[in-house]
Amino acid sequence: MNESRVMQSLLLDFYGELLTEKQRECYDLHYNEDLSLSEIAQQAGISRQGVWDNIKRAEDSLKDIEEKTGLVRRFQETREALIRLSEKMDRLQSESEGSVRELAAEAGKEIKALLSRG
Repeated sequence: MNESRVMQSLLLDFYGELLTEKQRECYDLHYNEDLSLSEIAQQAGISRQGVWDNIKRAEDSLKDIEEKTGLVRRFQETREALIRLSEKMDRLQSESEGSVRELAAEAGKEIKALLSRG
């Protein structure tokens, strides 16, 4: 699994409600707000070790849930497929005329609307 911050944020977006409040808070502050363990500990009123434990438990839980459900993977695959399809529709629109061009433009707009919804 890709360990990038984008992936970490996606995991939190998809499954964050399944974490404890403290795990979600520490994880969010670390990955989305880019705070250090010390900064989070001070803000949350717990030790650095407590912050680390919460983040580690959250990471393990989120990875486990993703391995079981695959929702984030499927979301990314669908998004990539829509991007490729949108590019093909743009090419089709530029290379066609009349009603085919209009239909390609319409389909392209619908695809872009799906992509903009996230």
